[in-house]
Amino acid sequence: MLRHTPLAAHRLLRCLLASCWLFSPVLVADAPATQRSALSAALSDTRLASWLNLLDHSAQDDERVQLERVNHFINRSVSFVSDQQAWGVEDYWATPAQTLSLGKGDCEDFAIAKYFSLVRMGVPSEKLRLTFVKALKQNQAHMVLAYYPSASEQPLILDNLDPRILPASERGDLLPVYSFNNHGVFLAKTPQRVSQPPEFLARWNELSERALADGSAAPSPQG
Repeated sequence: MLRHTPLAAHRLLRCLLASCWLFSPVLVADAPATQRSALSAALSDTRLASWLNLLDHSAQDDERVQLERVNHFINRSVSFVSDQQAWGVEDYWATPAQTLSLGKGDCEDFAIAKYFSLVRMGVPSEKLRLTFVKALKQNQAHMVLAYYPSASEQPLILDNLDPRILPASERGDLLPVYSFNNHGVFLAKTPQRVSQPPEFLARWNELSERALADGSAAPSPQG
């Protein structure tokens, strides 16, 4: 399978934008052909171009530098809204291209965008875990991205609530519940992987397929 070059991926995303494939049908139907919609489209295209430029120019950087750049870019480029506000449904996992096209997303969309961005840059996926936590100050469920420098080290937390990248031990406001990546699901109290519920696995696979289709994820090399 051919790899998507940054230019090719950008062209693909532009084509998808032109066909309105990346947008909610409700949002597209409600958007009049006005200066506001033209500005919105221009901002969307700018965010996507900036994201692809970040992926291209940070691929050779040290992983810690990549973490800082991705965390800052996603937190700056995306405004928090609920899935109901963004997509008209109760719960939806958006691809990075969808999130950046809209410029809005919930905590899951922030974390997912950071995960796929770092994997695109070459960070091994086994070092990254999408982590469900309880945000104690807000008293609500929340998702962050955890980066494990090594198997023996505590993770660093990338979050939209706190822009700093801090070790998990310094995030006393977060109570971990479980985490996952494309290698499995992990409970907070045990390092061992646990069985993935079929519906959870199906949801993750469906997101991964959409991310590959819209250029958010790079194809795996054939060998």
